[in-house]
Amino acid sequence: MCIVAIAWQLFDELPLVLLSNRDEFLQRPTEPLNQWADKSIYAGRDKQSGGTWLGIHQEQHGDFYEQNGRWAAVLNFRDGVQAGNDERSRGELVTDFLISSLSPMDFARQISLQDYAGFNLIIGDATQAVIVNNRGHAPTALHLGLHVFSNGQPEEEWFKTEKLRGRLRQEVIPLIAENSAPEYWQEAAFAVLSDKTPAPENKLPETGVAKQIERALSSIYIEPIALFSMDATVPTYGTRTQSILTLNQSASPIDDDPIFCAQLQSREYQ
Repeated sequence: MCIVAIAWQLFDELPLVLLSNRDEFLQRPTEPLNQWADKSIYAGRDKQSGGTWLGIHQEQHGDFYEQNGRWAAVLNFRDGVQAGNDERSRGELVTDFLISSLSPMDFARQISLQDYAGFNLIIGDATQAVIVNNRGHAPTALHLGLHVFSNGQPEEEWFKTEKLRGRLRQEVIPLIAENSAPEYWQEAAFAVLSDKTPAPENKLPETGVAKQIERALSSIYIEPIALFSMDATVPTYGTRTQSILTLNQSASPIDDDPIFCAQLQSREYQ
């Protein structure tokens, strides 16, 4: 996954609105969004390593699904350092959190950071969201607001993160404020996630890859490209999944305590 936007605690009825694009090699085997048979997880699945890039806790009991409000997303960190063969899959960070009983902050603090290639991990439940990476960013709770993360440090202002932030503020956040029903705003959100505008030369980040590749990766949505051979005709990489994850709040019919229901939907490409 290459970009994630989180509207955190901006709306009483939707304490979490998460939008994401997952960018990946086209030949990497992937299962679409589904209820996992072996774990209490609802997510797409990386069939190569067995983990996922984005998911929620969900357990199936016959025709009934039970949730606890836990959600997680992971992004690779692009710094020119190649992942080693002895490193654990970053997708395990998501699955391990979703089936854990630790709070988001406690889970983030106990991660063995050196076991993984570079990552940005965002984990949360209905009350707390935390970001952590293994490139010097300690576990930090998200404050109320709109947050956008990609493959660099959380505070870095890449062209694609600022482009997404600006369009969400202008085109999507106002719609949710008017009407939080999914059919009212989600098409606009998917349209923003499909923005293919590349960064101008002077706004390209420096992450250790060639400028030509950097520019191809600089848009919110990455059209299929031949990533490491830009002159080739067969595409090898691009945006493969677009997702919207929300936590919906409603009152309990028994004691009026809030109930949070997670909803996750995805659009698959390639």
